[in-house]
Amino acid sequence: MATDLAQRRTFMKAGDVNREKTCPLLLRVFHQVQRHHRAQEFDNVKNLARDEAQIYTWRDATLREITELIKALNPAARARYAQISFALVYPSKSGMMTMRNVGECYGDSRSGRDDNKTLDELHFETGDYLDVAILVNNY
Repeated sequence: MATDLAQRRTFMKAGDVNREKTCPLLLRVFHQVQRHHRAQEFDNVKNLARDEAQIYTWRDATLREITELIKALNPAARARYAQISFALVYPSKSGMMTMRNVGECYGDSRSGRDDNKTLDELHFETGDYLDVAILVNNY
């Protein structure tokens, strides 16, 4: 079994996901302007429904790809100098929701160091949430 996991990780890191043959996963994205949601807010995600977008994507999707989808959903993400901050939200071993910052991208054409990080590289697991803060700077 450990060998299968190692092979799978090698497969995923190689970026060999065939998007025509591989079924996409549901990524539940919660976005808001100027701040991340608090981890406790995810105890009842029904209260966050107005901030939710459901995206079907693959484990090899990059933060840049997700940023482009967020820009289509929320005009604030298209603002000049906007930064898009990503955090994974998942239950800890104790059952409490935990939030971990995983990267940032720019909403404009600038490249960032996290643009090419994939969901797999971020250790995303099916059922995790992605929280997105759209940080708009007024320069």
